[in-house]
Formats: sequence, structure tokens, C-alpha cells
Amino acid sequence: MPERNGNMLKKSKYNILLPLKNSEKKMIANSLYGTADILDTDEITAYRENRFDTPIWMERGYAVDPESEQQEFQRQYMNFLDERDSDEIQLFFVPTYACNFGCEYCYQYEYTPSKIETTTSVVDAFFAYVEKEFAGKRKYCTLFGGEPLLPSDAHQRVIAYFLTEADKRNLETAIVTNGYHLSAYLPVLQNARIREIQVTLDGMRDIHNRRRPLKNGSGTFDEIVAGIDQLLEANISVNLRMVVDRSNINDLPKLAQFAIDKGWTSSSLFKTQLGRNYELHSCQKNSEALYSRVQMYADLADLIDTYPHILQFHKPSFHFVKALHENGELPAALFDSCPGCKTEWAFDYQGKIFSCTATVGKADEQLGTFYPTVSKQEETILEWQDRDILAIDKCRECHLALVCGGGCGSLAKNSNGALHTPDCRPVQEIAEIGAGAYFSDNTQPVEKK
Repeated sequence: MPERNGNMLKKSKYNILLPLKNSEKKMIANSLYGTADILDTDEITAYRENRFDTPIWMERGYAVDPESEQQEFQRQYMNFLDERDSDEIQLFFVPTYACNFGCEYCYQYEYTPSKIETTTSVVDAFFAYVEKEFAGKRKYCTLFGGEPLLPSDAHQRVIAYFLTEADKRNLETAIVTNGYHLSAYLPVLQNARIREIQVTLDGMRDIHNRRRPLKNGSGTFDEIVAGIDQLLEANISVNLRMVVDRSNINDLPKLAQFAIDKGWTSSSLFKTQLGRNYELHSCQKNSEALYSRVQMYADLADLIDTYPHILQFHKPSFHFVKALHENGELPAALFDSCPGCKTEWAFDYQGKIFSCTATVGKADEQLGTFYPTVSKQEETILEWQDRDILAIDKCRECHLALVCGGGCGSLAKNSNGALHTPDCRPVQEIAEIGAGAYFSDNTQPVEKK
């Protein structure tokens, strides 16, 4: 920051002011400079009156010369582009859209699985495409679905072949699975280069079995739990996901205690995520149970306040607030939160190419083929690759853009009819909830200089 007279400076465009629960103090955070502090009442008054005559304002980036701030924005944006060019790429491969589950909220339930089965020829074509198109890039594969770990002998052979071919190329593979057949696949997984296995439990036995049964109505909880135990015993990383809405969020404290009692949470191989149940492509049967983002985080914070052991199981991000609490600074400025056609691509067993997991399988979202011939819709791909906050008019003017990053491209396109439009996130509201959850009025996120 240049040295300037405090009265000549202006509030940074990227300041975020957050109230603290049961306190007259407030937190100020700046998403461009990565700084945050707790302001006392005198400092709040000075800020509101634009009196920036103490060093904190300039040194922390809360009061700036606008021209210098724009130069810093451009510097960081150019660094972001350079870093993204060298980022690791996640390559999703869908071996089938079929699934043995009948989940009540599945966004793919309207998809019609093709009777064509995955073949080793398609797998070979996938890896040939990857070797050519992503040569020299850091990358890994993820098996996705449908359900990638179906039980037939023919399907198991194809999955084993895929994992062997990935291993030959020194590529790790992650797997997103419902977890029902983990035990049957364990011998294959133990001999593969597995990054992690993502498995979903939506609560304890009764609630999970209601939400995620087999298609014949049978429960799945016990088989998934046994599979998780076996993965951890085999030193394979597990990413446990809970899909949350109003009908199951109150089971979170029980699921958290269950994971603690099982010893899962004490393992370095175990991590968790909470996924919000929402409408992606089509209306759900029980849309009344769906949360807005703000409502979900508000109820989650209340649950944590009542059942603090939840934090041993999962620590919500509340956008940047968790990172601030743990690291003393904000994450890097987020110029783009949509990975489609940049750090994420999706491919399916029919030889089709898509931008990401949100679009894979949608016929009108296909971007090309890798089998039996290679073809690409270059203009549409370029449109995905150009999408960031500078390509979206509304984002360029938004003071929260460097936290939101423009949101999901697929959701923006679904909602607004155009890819280069925002999928706005309620950053202010969620960060306020997080500040109340992670910081007391006596807690400084960082030491003031």
C-alpha cells in the first residue's frame, strides 16, 4: 500500500463488515488483501465517517488509493490466470448412468441410461484423449455416475481395467460412489492408486434408509458403514458426504457422534463435507424440504451451538470465515468459482465430452466426443473457459465478487439462459453467520499491527 494522508484515502471496494453475535464490535475483512480485524466502537465510528488517520486502515488495505487498488486487482488477476494454467485438472469419467439406488432427491432420475455398456475400447480412447489433450498438465481421474461401482462381473472388470490403465500413467483415481458395493470392490481398490473414495450417509440408519434405499426399497446404511470401516482399515482415504435438507439436518448431531464413536474422525484418512440438497436440472418430489443457502447455514450454526461435538465431525466453511479462523487470513481472492472446461472436464462411456459434473449426461450440454472419433465444439468450450468475474457484468461491480467468484456456470445458465451471467451467492449473510459461530467479541482473527 502506498503511503497516503488518511483523509485522501477511500474505503476499499472489497471491504466486508460483519456484526458479531452479542457484541457492539464488528469484524472487517478485505477479500483482495486477505486481511481481517475486529473493530471496536471508536474504530467503527471512524470507518463510517471516513476518518482513516491511523495506520491500520492503510496497512491492512481497508482504506486505499482507488488507482493503486485497481493495480493490485490486476496484478492478482494475472497471477490467478498463471496459477490456474498450472492447476491440477480433475477428469471425471462416467462408466454408467445406471444406479442401484432410488434416492428421493436424485437429480439424474430423469436421465435414461443407455443400454450400451462401457468397454475397454472406450476406456482406451479416454486415456488416449487425456494423454494428448492434457499432456504436461497435473491431473487425476474421478469415477462418477450414476453409480460407478455396480456389482456385475463385466462392470467390475471394466472398472479394474480403468484403474490399471490409470496406474500405468501414474494417475490417481478418486471415486464418487453410493458405497453399497465397497466390500465387493475392496480387492480391486487395494491394488489401485486411489486418491479418495467419496461416500454418502444422510443420517443414521432410519433416516438414511428412507432417503437412500435400493431401488427395491431395501436399506443401505449397514453395508455403507461396513464399507467405510474396511476402506479405513485398508488405508484408503474416505470423504464422507451428507446431503442436507430440512428433513434430515436434525440427524447431523447423531451422525457426528456415530462417526466419533466409530473412530473415523480421529483418522487422518477421514474427512467430511455437507452438500446442500437443491434443484439442479428438474423439480424434486419434495421441494418443500429444500434449503436456501442462508437458511441451511443458519440452522447449522444453531445446531453447532447446541451440539458443539459436530465440529469434531465437520467444520463448515461459512465462505471465508473458517479459513480465517484457522489460518489468520482469508483465502486467496476468488476470481472464478466455476471449474468447467478449465480445471474440470467430464467424459462418459458413450464417448461424449462435457464441461463438468453438473452438465455431464445432459444431451444439450455435450461439447464433443472422444470416441469413436474426436470432435470438439471449440466456440462453446471457449465460452466456458472465458467465464470469470471479469466476463460477467454484474460481478465486475460487486464488492463480494472475490469471495463468490461468480458462482456455478451451469446454475447461472439454467437460471438466466446465459453462461456469462452470475449465480450469486449470499456471501454477506453466510459470512455473518460464520463470524457469530467462530469468533467471539474478544477474539482477534489476526494481531493488529
